[in-house]
Amino acid sequence: MSHPRWTGVFPAAITHLNADQSIDFDATARHFEVLIQSGVSGLVVCGSLGENQCLLPDEKRAVVRCALETAKGRVPVLSGVAEMSLSLAATYMRDCSALGISGFMVMPPMVYKADPAELLHWFRTLAAVTPLPWMLYNNPVGYHADVTPEMFAQLTDVANLVAIKESSANTRRITELRNQVGHRYQIFTGVDDLFLESAILGIDGWVAGSGIAFPKENQQLWDLAKAGQWDEARALYRWSQPLMKLDTHVHFVQYIKLLCQETGLGKEWVREPRLPISGAERESVLKIIRTALAQRP
Repeated sequence: MSHPRWTGVFPAAITHLNADQSIDFDATARHFEVLIQSGVSGLVVCGSLGENQCLLPDEKRAVVRCALETAKGRVPVLSGVAEMSLSLAATYMRDCSALGISGFMVMPPMVYKADPAELLHWFRTLAAVTPLPWMLYNNPVGYHADVTPEMFAQLTDVANLVAIKESSANTRRITELRNQVGHRYQIFTGVDDLFLESAILGIDGWVAGSGIAFPKENQQLWDLAKAGQWDEARALYRWSQPLMKLDTHVHFVQYIKLLCQETGLGKEWVREPRLPISGAERESVLKIIRTALAQRP
């Protein structure tokens, strides 16, 4: 079975909520449409930014259905897979496959800190659940499990593992991966404020976080970098970087939802245990956002 070569911007979409923490599917669908209209190459739903771990099983599947109904085949739709057991992850992947999902972004086991052998077993087992293509999300900072270039070399025989979301915050990894496995995998950066540095090193795509609040400029930045228009790309990157840094904080979901609220693309409501930020923290984040938006190119 041949698999796609995913490239371009695949934004990590938020799950829009109402004040009572129920899902606002209308707002979620509207935001999906805005992202698609901006020129993105795919959508990632139910990821970390999409509050996957705070959604009920039926809610996750409903968000996937909403994305598929909105996209209507115009772009591939990937779902994050963030579960605590192999059986739960496998069941979720089968259910999403039945809904018509295009592929997956698979995270390591949640909560449990798996060792290298357990990680390889986790990813190999899930790869066998469905022939659909998938992206491995490597985020040792957030999930305390590191899939090294040497481990990726051991996974090259997994045919439907087609891409890596590299979020180690170590841009050396891009070159190390190329030296280790060549172009076997499509490499996506997952760290917004290292995008341009990563682009210079030769990434294939970008799972963008903060850019969901300013998708036109975010897509323009990608296009400039891919065209080698570095002066223009640097200027846009310098404008957007304070906003991109909001994606690197432990409260990144709250920050980016607040950013979306300030750009008219949503509300800041989050699902508990998260709470909306308040006080000095909120004022500090709003200052960053409003200063940048006042200088929006």
